[in-house]
Amino acid sequence: MKETFWRLTRIFFTHGLKMISLLLAVSMIAFILVSASPIDPVQQYLLGLGTAVSPEQRIEIENYWGVNEPPVERYFSWLLEVLGGNFGESAIYRRPVADIIGERFLNSLALMFCAWVLSGVLGFGLGCVMGMYRDRWQDRILKRICYILSSVPTFWLGLVFLLVFSVWLKWFPIGFSGPIGVLSEDITIWEKLHHLILPALTLSFMSFANIALHTRQKLVDVWNSEYVLFARARGEGKWTILRRHGLRNILLPALTLQFASFAELFGGSVMAENVFSYPGLGSAVAAAGLNSDVPLLLGVTLFSALFVCVGNMIANLLYGVVDPQIREVGE
Repeated sequence: MKETFWRLTRIFFTHGLKMISLLLAVSMIAFILVSASPIDPVQQYLLGLGTAVSPEQRIEIENYWGVNEPPVERYFSWLLEVLGGNFGESAIYRRPVADIIGERFLNSLALMFCAWVLSGVLGFGLGCVMGMYRDRWQDRILKRICYILSSVPTFWLGLVFLLVFSVWLKWFPIGFSGPIGVLSEDITIWEKLHHLILPALTLSFMSFANIALHTRQKLVDVWNSEYVLFARARGEGKWTILRRHGLRNILLPALTLQFASFAELFGGSVMAENVFSYPGLGSAVAAAGLNSDVPLLLGVTLFSALFVCVGNMIANLLYGVVDPQIREVGE
């Protein structure tokens, strides 16, 4: 019991140091890129107010934001505020960035989780089917579908789904996270799921093809191994061999790709949320980029990096559960 405790403590400490160093690097790069942008954030803020200000008032705003300070001082001032939990105020929404991230993240988390589960289940299942029926018509058809879907842009696929399932068939609503004109507390869980299905399906199609093709190749390698040939010689069927020998060998690579798709899902959610007008972090960061909302853009960038880091840490911990040999080597 004590050894397990210290092992978990060491793992969390190691991953924690890596996560902190990565977040610092991301914050530096993001701040440098925003500072090098030719767009004046003060001017964008004043345009958002819609009222004229005097030169003296503009100078006061610049002094309050520290625009005229050296970049290094501005970075450390901003970093200290972030460490204190203050991400600043959004120039678009006129609200604290932390509050906007907290509200939008719940919507994005529901969308990405559904898409993540769908992509994993579809990709792993189709990969197993392609591997078992390799070089046959089932394999050829599914491979072509995967190749096509892996090259299709997310926004184009979303527009096609929107046109077919929402406009023509009228099976799903056109967008948003709930019915228009209904208060959020009055929206039922089924109505939220009804609005969530189409964008989640669009987002899941972005990454399941890679998982399916990779799982297929791993299963083909397993199928050509000596122990599988011996099992087939003993009269074991395909599904028995898959259950006894195939799953344990192809599950870990599929799990690796599945957790590695966190960053890809977050990037794809920006397109999917804008196509379906879904109020998540993706639509917020797109609006922040188009309107030069620097505090919101930096806050979402840091939060998305933290989200990807946590996902990778969970994946590393699950590797030891799926394959104990990795845990023993790590120790």
